[in-house]
Amino acid sequence: MTADLEHIARVAEDGEPEIPPRFDGPIPAEGPLDPTEGVEAFLRALESGVAWYPALLDVIARWTAADEIVDGRVYRYLLGGEAFDWLLLAQRLVEAADLWLPGLVPPAEAERLLFAGLAPGGEDEAEFARAIGPQKHRAHLNYQYGVVVEEALLLAAELELQKAGSISGARTADIEAYERVYGKPLDELLATYAEEADIQLGASVDLEDWRGFTYWCSKYRFRTAEPARVASDTRKSLALLSTMDRHRRRVTRKRPEPPREEPIDIGRVSEPAQRTAQTSMWERAKRARTRGAAEAETDPEP
Repeated sequence: MTADLEHIARVAEDGEPEIPPRFDGPIPAEGPLDPTEGVEAFLRALESGVAWYPALLDVIARWTAADEIVDGRVYRYLLGGEAFDWLLLAQRLVEAADLWLPGLVPPAEAERLLFAGLAPGGEDEAEFARAIGPQKHRAHLNYQYGVVVEEALLLAAELELQKAGSISGARTADIEAYERVYGKPLDELLATYAEEADIQLGASVDLEDWRGFTYWCSKYRFRTAEPARVASDTRKSLALLSTMDRHRRRVTRKRPEPPREEPIDIGRVSEPAQRTAQTSMWERAKRARTRGAAEAETDPEP
C-alpha cells in the first residue's frame, strides 16, 4: 500500500491519474496494524458504514509505524520516540480515503479536524484519550507541549521583537526569536542538535525534521533555563494559544490539495537566515491563526 501510493503521480495514457490497487489481504480484527493494514482497515470501515471519525481513531489506536514514506514524502508520526503527531496520521488516512473513496469523509468535517483539531461530534479530551489509548495519549501530550507550545512560544517572541523593533543586524524576527528564547543563535542550536542526535543536517531541512528540532528545543529549554523562566515562558505560550484558539473559528478557507512541502533553508542562518514558506495545510493553518493572534492585539474580546 505505502509503495502503491507512490504511483499516484503516474498518469495513464488517457491523461487521468492512475489509481493504485488496494490491499486485498486479511486485516486482523484486533491488535496492532502496520501502515498497509491500517489504511485498508480505515477504508473497509468506511465502506461498511462506520462513521469516519470513530473509524479513524480506531486505526490510530492500533497503528504501529513511527514513520513512513508515501509518494516521496516523509510522514514522521513519532518524534524522539515519545511525541506523537496524531493529526499528521489523521491527514495520512484522510488522504487515502480521498483517493480511493472520495466523499465518504465529509470535506468540511475533515478540514475542521485537520486545521483546528475540532472533532466532528464535539468529543472532548477524555473521550479522545479513551479512543486512542493511554500510551498514545501520553505521547500526544508530549507533542502538544513539546512542539505546539514551543512553536507558540517562538511566535510570541517573534511578535514581541517585531513590536519592539529590536531586531539586530540583518536577521529576521523569526530567527532572532531563537536567541531570545534559548539564549543561543539558531545556527548554534542546530549544530548542538545535530551533534546530540547524531544526524547530518544539510543546507535544507524538511518540515518533519524541523518539528523534530523543535521538540529537541523544548527539552533543551527545560534542562537549561531557570525553572521560573520555564514557567513564565510556558504561561506566555499557552496564553497566545488561547488567543489563537478564540480566533480559529474565523478561519474559513478551502481545504488545500495534499501538501507538497519545500525544505526549510538553513544554509546561511545568520546572514540572514531564510526559511522557505511551507505549503502544507499545517503551515497554512498556522499562518491563518497567526493572523488571528494579530487581530486579537488590535481587536480584543471583551
